[in-house]
Amino acid sequence: MEITLDCIPCMLKQALESSRMVTNDIDKQEKIMEEALSVLLNFKLYRNSPDLARKIHQIIKNLTGVADSYYEIKRRDLKAANELYPFLKEFMKKQEGNIYWALKTAATGNNIDAAIYQTIDVKNCVERELEKEFSICDLNIFEQKLKTASNILIIGDNTGETVFDKILIENLPEIPVVYGVRSAPILNDTTEKEAYESGLGEVSTIISTGCNAPGTILEDCNEKFIDIFNEADIIISKGQGNFEALSERQGNLFFLLKAKCPMIANKLNVNLNDYVFKYNGD
Repeated sequence: MEITLDCIPCMLKQALESSRMVTNDIDKQEKIMEEALSVLLNFKLYRNSPDLARKIHQIIKNLTGVADSYYEIKRRDLKAANELYPFLKEFMKKQEGNIYWALKTAATGNNIDAAIYQTIDVKNCVERELEKEFSICDLNIFEQKLKTASNILIIGDNTGETVFDKILIENLPEIPVVYGVRSAPILNDTTEKEAYESGLGEVSTIISTGCNAPGTILEDCNEKFIDIFNEADIIISKGQGNFEALSERQGNLFFLLKAKCPMIANKLNVNLNDYVFKYNGD
């Protein structure tokens, strides 16, 4: 997905917020913003929004020496998600393992970071979001592919979401699942460390994509992940960053996300904050 003009102010705001998270030094914050502005002036040099975001956050890392600026946020999100795990298990029990609601649970996990900021009652927030159905749902295609699939690749997104993804995997047929994660800390996205801490290692094989952008840019991924991607019978791409990086790809690819950005909602032809499970096949 191409970078839109709307991405520019969003990136600049993110740079400011991120810089304030890691340093109180105004001089450093100003330097970060100056360099971020310089990068944004040349946004056309970047392939997509995750590629541009990686460059912005590399500036923050270089100027502050902090490699994982979202560390505390990830700890908070993972703790909240793990506390919700028994509730999510009970929810799926009531749905009798219905695959539609397993997918919806995984998509709902994208809210957990925002929910904690907005309300102390995270469970109530998630419960409300679980009640909302998909705006687009290519479930029939997915179920047909499950009948013959010998492997599944899930490409992860944020750290809190991993616990919700574990629920999805537990309710899939007994097919080997590989779970791809970022190669290094970026935003609140999950790396191998957080994925194991969420318990995903119990239900899947966790691997690094080799890409350290907040979206899976295949040209930057390692050879092992590319082989798995090319050979996967089913690929589930989680979240907006992965959609932005992979939206032009076709194959056994399903996008599972909440459209929290107006530009992504427009690209998918849905309303803002709609849930989507969309097949991007040939």
